[in-house]
Amino acid sequence: MGGGKGGSDFDPKGKSDGEIMRFCQSFMAELFRHIGPNTDIPAGDIGVGGREIGYLFGMYKKLKNEFTGVLTGKGVSWGGSLIRPEATGYGTVYFAQNMLRTKGEQLKGKTVTISGSGNVAQYACEKATQLGAKVVTLSDSSGYIYDKEGIDAEKLTFVMELKNERRERISAYIEKYPEATFVAGETPWSIACEVAMPCATQNELNGEDAKMLLKNGCYVISEGANMPSTPEAVEAFQEAKILYAPGKASNAGGVATSGLEMSQNSLRISWTREEVDERLQKIMADIHDSCIKYGQHEDGYIDYVQGANISGFVKVADAMLAQGVV
Repeated sequence: MGGGKGGSDFDPKGKSDGEIMRFCQSFMAELFRHIGPNTDIPAGDIGVGGREIGYLFGMYKKLKNEFTGVLTGKGVSWGGSLIRPEATGYGTVYFAQNMLRTKGEQLKGKTVTISGSGNVAQYACEKATQLGAKVVTLSDSSGYIYDKEGIDAEKLTFVMELKNERRERISAYIEKYPEATFVAGETPWSIACEVAMPCATQNELNGEDAKMLLKNGCYVISEGANMPSTPEAVEAFQEAKILYAPGKASNAGGVATSGLEMSQNSLRISWTREEVDERLQKIMADIHDSCIKYGQHEDGYIDYVQGANISGFVKVADAMLAQGVV
């Protein structure tokens, strides 16, 4: 699930809806041979949101002349699941909450820095705020905004309009909220916080950033993006023995909810928002328990990288042993 993507050298920035649509249709005209509801199920990613999934799905349906759950992240009115757009961001926050519970703490009252301002960052911000945390940063490739008052629900609604509809840079935030500051060309890891959630892109948080976060008192890292921390940063977090969750564990909520979307497609039913959210919370708690099972050291420290790696390996290895050398 989510693995059958491929990629392209097409830059969507500045392109019209018609150009995006024609590219998606052309891409699917080749990709459709290699995917299917029981073969490979692609999902959205950087630059591929609901609009693009719609164009891709429409072309697949035309070519195959059938309705199947071949792509996830679909619109709710044509086979999508409630909570799917929110799932990666929500799951990242749920995982952070589970980690904090091992210390007898919770997210409420914590200061959180988030990088990115796309789908994952937006919903991580939303859920963290709902759980009582104060999110103070968001970013994009042009730089980051710092709002020491916190990015509340009203401000986040503006960010969603800015990024999802107007498709503008995050710097426009300070035109609406001048009390905030915008720092061009930088990432938000110099801002003091207790919890950091890298939700932008691969290798966005390096060794120097990690040292800065640790120096400023950060002790919880929950990755929303795929591999956002460089090996040097991961090493620094592990040496400091803080609560550090690698993306393969903490951002699994997105792919997990893709699975729930496929289940609903196969059953031809739609679950309520509460049902999907409840299942997502249970999945994140189960992943957290697996990390503890394989990652807890004798001194009580939980190495979530070790836990996630061994847990994933054991699942695949057991299946391979059971199914034979094929």
